Amino acid sequence: MSDPRFEATVRDGVLRFSRPNARWLSSGFDGGESRATAAYNVTVPDGFSRTDLAAFARERRDAVGFDDPGPTLLTGVEMRHARRARLGSVDVVATAGVSNPAALPVEATTPATTHATTGRDADADSPPRPGTVNLLVGTRRALEPGALTNLLTVVAEAKAATLLAVAGVPGTTSDAVVVGCDLSGDPSRFSGSSTDVGAATRACVRDAVVASLQSRYADEEMPTSVDDAPYGVVTDERASVSKIE
Repeated sequence: MSDPRFEATVRDGVLRFSRPNARWLSSGFDGGESRATAAYNVTVPDGFSRTDLAAFARERRDAVGFDDPGPTLLTGVEMRHARRARLGSVDVVATAGVSNPAALPVEATTPATTHATTGRDADADSPPRPGTVNLLVGTRRALEPGALTNLLTVVAEAKAATLLAVAGVPGTTSDAVVVGCDLSGDPSRFSGSSTDVGAATRACVRDAVVASLQSRYADEEMPTSVDDAPYGVVTDERASVSKIE
């Protein structure tokens, strides 16, 4: 009997997350909706500065013998820190690093006109260090288009809640998500937090992110604020808010 789950395979810094007849929605550089056998998460080298990201991703996939194209995420986190979580119909693979946290203060203050500030040792003119929390999410349920889109928001909420609890920030400056579903699976119109798919996704995202962070920071202190991190931003602007008449 074949494995009913999404398959995850790592070769030389390239992670392939696959299932036949899958539909994907990605927030990455090649984002949007697509149909493909696989999605990918690729580790970039130190000092990475290429701008032809699609070509780079294709070169890396070809180099390790992954022939199927598909949506691809890039990260500075090594794939040895990738962690997988499974629950119900859902599989999640996470790579997590927080060297470039993105803080969003919500305390009530006087409206300001200041711009986003960077963390210590950051250079606004150089490429950001890619800490990044990347998530590949798959469900064996055949989600309708709206439900697949909503699942991406469920993933983002779960990621933010997890990072706030363990790292004090809701995300980094380069987080990305790919969600996918098996079009041959049992149909589902909804994927909110109270559904089986949504609840399983939330649990898997939390547990995979925590496990990846524990691996990534097993031998060093994990940043818990922008001030503690090599790179990062604080969005401290205040918008003008008014009543809608």
